[in-house]
Amino acid sequence: MKLVVQVKLLPTPVQAAALEATLHACNQAATWVSEVAFERQEFKNFPLRSRVYGEVKSRWGLGAQAAQHVIKKTCDAYTTLRANLKAGNLGRPGSKRYRRATEKPIAFRPQGAQPYDDRMLSWQIPERTVSIWTVSGRIKDVAFTASPEHLATLTLYRKGESDLVCRDGLWFLSATCEVPEAEPNTEPMDFLGIDLGIVNIATTSDGEIMAGRELNRVRARERGLRTKLQKKNTPSAKRRLKKRRRKEARRAKDINHKIAKHVVAEAERTGRGIALEDLTGIRERVRLQKPQRAALHSWGFPQLGQFIAYKARKTGVPVVHVDPAYTSRTCAECGHIDKANRVSQARFACRNCGFVDHADRNSSRNIRARAWELWRRGAQSTAPAPPRTPRGGAGRKRSITPSDARCASPAL
Repeated sequence: MKLVVQVKLLPTPVQAAALEATLHACNQAATWVSEVAFERQEFKNFPLRSRVYGEVKSRWGLGAQAAQHVIKKTCDAYTTLRANLKAGNLGRPGSKRYRRATEKPIAFRPQGAQPYDDRMLSWQIPERTVSIWTVSGRIKDVAFTASPEHLATLTLYRKGESDLVCRDGLWFLSATCEVPEAEPNTEPMDFLGIDLGIVNIATTSDGEIMAGRELNRVRARERGLRTKLQKKNTPSAKRRLKKRRRKEARRAKDINHKIAKHVVAEAERTGRGIALEDLTGIRERVRLQKPQRAALHSWGFPQLGQFIAYKARKTGVPVVHVDPAYTSRTCAECGHIDKANRVSQARFACRNCGFVDHADRNSSRNIRARAWELWRRGAQSTAPAPPRTPRGGAGRKRSITPSDARCASPAL
């Protein structure tokens, strides 16, 4: 199972300047390679390499390995583009967004990530330093910092390439690790149903409610602040916007990691599987008024589902996705389905048997029952492998983030 451990580099000013020059050179070369590939409509690695390899090395002063990675990165970016076009992620053929993506070559940001293999990067984990190739020559003793858990994972399981990343003036290395999976549990005792929501991020069939009211209040406050700063449109307002642009996403990701770790740890401890709703395409299916759209589209339920899935694979916990239809209207006691059963967002009262419960807890019990029924019919775990996007797309592999190491209760 491939995971990515991210460590923070602590370069000196001279080392940081060399790293920045390296990223700029590699991405300028990748943009030029992209233009040649687009002009000749040649997007395969080996045929394209025969045309551009020599000039990439001589024109930008790149080494042999760096030049090959630049060419491969360009080809992977076009592979990602074709996949997005085929999936309809860039609109219909002929639409403005579709044309904008297909009528000109891909351009790479000056500080876009650059892959490194073991010939270009060596790790000295006990000393917490790396030796890394740059356009100014090889730089040794570049310090890095990481949690003890990350260092242990790097020591035991690091395998393959690492990516050099510059984000908001900070330097990171994302190292690929091949982590072994636990033996899957093929005979779970039961299932732990999880109802995902906006007000309550996750509610379990055990009755545990992981409320998201605090997160929603923070999101509303951040949204209001962004609106004010955008209206001001002054240099200082722009600086504040740039500084805060990823803050909300980091907070939401941290909370999702903690919830996922807690859910998987509880299921593993009790010998149960995990039951989730299949919410694919919910944004297209649901019609909301304008004030509700921001809340829906900032809801990170796909991310939470992915975190639960990959952590479950790591521990051998089976995961089953069920049809979410009518889970919030069905009585968990008698099975009666009625829209009127859902009295309010938080209250469920069955019109048939009089059963009263928290609405999300009732839904999670229905999800658990459906998963158990599917499993008894022979369903298999639907926890997928961590998604891999070819280079050129964001989020290439599942990452281990600092929240995994910080959180006290749930574990990876």
